[in-house]
Amino acid sequence: MFNIVLFEPEIPPNTGNIIRLCANTGAQLHLIHPLGFKMQEKALRRAGLDYHEYAEVLEYDNFADFMTKAKPKRLFALTTKGSTNYCKVIYKENDYFIFGPETRGIPDDILCLDCLTDKVRLPMKERSRSLNLSNTAAIVLYEALRQTEFKNLD
Repeated sequence: MFNIVLFEPEIPPNTGNIIRLCANTGAQLHLIHPLGFKMQEKALRRAGLDYHEYAEVLEYDNFADFMTKAKPKRLFALTTKGSTNYCKVIYKENDYFIFGPETRGIPDDILCLDCLTDKVRLPMKERSRSLNLSNTAAIVLYEALRQTEFKNLD
C-alpha cells in the first residue's frame, strides 16, 4: 500500500478526486489540517462520487501530529523545488508522498527537514508553475504501482 499525504489542501474537488484515486488503488489518504474546506462539502463529495466509503482517510491536526502518528519510514515531497525526476526514484510499498496546498506548495520549513527521503518533481516545460494536485498525485502513485507490479490490483 502507498500513502498520499495532503498538507493543508485548499480545493475540495482535488481532494475528492484523490479520495477516488485512493479508493481505486488501495492507497491510504492522510489529510493534514487545517483544510481549506469541510469534509462534508458538496464539491468534495461530487468529485469523489460514491468512493468515500471505499477509501481510508486519516486526518491530523498538523504536520507534527502526522509524523508522530503515521511514522513514515520513507517520505517523498512532491515539489517544483525538487531536483529528482519522479521516474528516477525506486519506490517501495508503504512509501508516503506528501503534496502541499494548491496555491503555495509545501512550505520551506517542511522541505528542509531531514525526515524527507527526497524532494521529487515531475518534468514540465520551462517557466511552468505546477501541475494540478490530483493529476500529480495520480501520476506519481501509478508510477509507484507500476514499479511494484500493480500488486493487489487487477
